[in-house]
Amino acid sequence: MIRVFIADDQLLVRQGIRRLLELAEDITISGEAEDGEETISRVGNTDVLLLDIRMPRKSGVDVLRELAANERLPPTLVLTTFDDSDVVLEAIRAGARGFMLKDVSYEQLISAIRAIACGGTVFQPAVTQRLLRAVDRDRALKPEEQLTEREIEVIRLMAGGYSNKEIAHALGTAEGTIKNHVSNILAKFGVRDRTRAVLKALEARLL
Repeated sequence: MIRVFIADDQLLVRQGIRRLLELAEDITISGEAEDGEETISRVGNTDVLLLDIRMPRKSGVDVLRELAANERLPPTLVLTTFDDSDVVLEAIRAGARGFMLKDVSYEQLISAIRAIACGGTVFQPAVTQRLLRAVDRDRALKPEEQLTEREIEVIRLMAGGYSNKEIAHALGTAEGTIKNHVSNILAKFGVRDRTRAVLKALEARLL
């Protein structure tokens, strides 16, 4: 079972999300919080944190930073109506593995939660477009960051939340080959995980 903690300051929103998630056989709710301080104190051991950005007593970004600083940050999907590009980038840099707007479908939300629980990253296409407009259009990749065409295909699928196995199936190759591609991408970008690799790809306008 995937344990999900819901952090949102609106009671009706929390209740609605809970009822939707309870329809999935592999998801259970581990807890809820209505503000940032409560989230930090109650989140505990959970598989996915669903986190709003605008909350009283510490924002979602503050929550991300404090939990990360104390090595208590669970895999986090930011789910919000607040789509300011600068805040999105702040949240990702603070440790969020995904960012989606609340107008997503039930299927998209469930898929994103499953992907993040398995170590993936998920960025809603509409949010990605806003990020692209927010970053420097003239930024050039350093020579050591240049990716091959196949590595670009891989990182685009990584940004969609696909696992190595799913990427291998989509590209018609072996899972071990995809693992090698992912390792090469991380090395070229000088990052330690998939989330930071996706952020670098966003900044480089590869997505």
